[in-house]
Amino acid sequence: MARTDTSDPWFRRIPAEGCGLRLVCLPHAGGAATAYTGWAARLPAGIEVLAVQYPGRQNRVSEPAVESMTELADAVTAALVPYLDVPVVLFGHSMGSAVAYEVALRLEREAGPVLGGLLVSGRAAPHRAAPARSGALDDDSLLDSVRRLGGPDAQVYEHPELREVLMPVLRADYRLLDGYRPAVPDVLLRAPVTAYGGDRDPVCPVADLDTWAEVTEGTHRTRVFSGGHFYLREHEGTLVEHIARHLVPGARAE
Repeated sequence: MARTDTSDPWFRRIPAEGCGLRLVCLPHAGGAATAYTGWAARLPAGIEVLAVQYPGRQNRVSEPAVESMTELADAVTAALVPYLDVPVVLFGHSMGSAVAYEVALRLEREAGPVLGGLLVSGRAAPHRAAPARSGALDDDSLLDSVRRLGGPDAQVYEHPELREVLMPVLRADYRLLDGYRPAVPDVLLRAPVTAYGGDRDPVCPVADLDTWAEVTEGTHRTRVFSGGHFYLREHEGTLVEHIARHLVPGARAE
């Protein structure tokens, strides 16, 4: 497996020989690029993974977290410019779905036909998603809501030293979502959209996945897995294989 390239602070990049397409992966609220560590090894040859690293976490812990969707989407889009020599497909989970959508709009408006598709997970289309409303919650209540989602990050908040570092990032991500109120889109994506979710997700019922059909004039598909909000941890292999078939017709992940 190729060594991860972290020379660009915005991405953990897994180089692919003969790269013909880049899969850009955007994490959930409180999450980091390492959520996608195992994906590159499951994809066919020629697909490069760019896992987005938001400011404020891991190797970017000294930077302030971004609290504006416009600022974050603009920055991710600008950071992608050097990588647009081949088509890109965006994948986002939970908050990452909303960021991926905003980046998709910018790419189609500014970069021409480079966007091969938008893959979203665990969240309704932005104009349909329920507001986060985290501002009124104290730290313990906010963490209780994170624990109820069953995320892999919840246990790190049990350590006082880590909690002190990570809580401001989690708060910032939820403030970003609190302030994100997009209207019904007046410009539709041209790219196809595929929505993924868990059949027992408490914050994104299966019916919400169909709302993504309202943001594109291209095709819309859904794929439902057993599990909750973080179904993709349990089903990573099957999910990435499905994505591989979507990216490269007839291909199977290794």
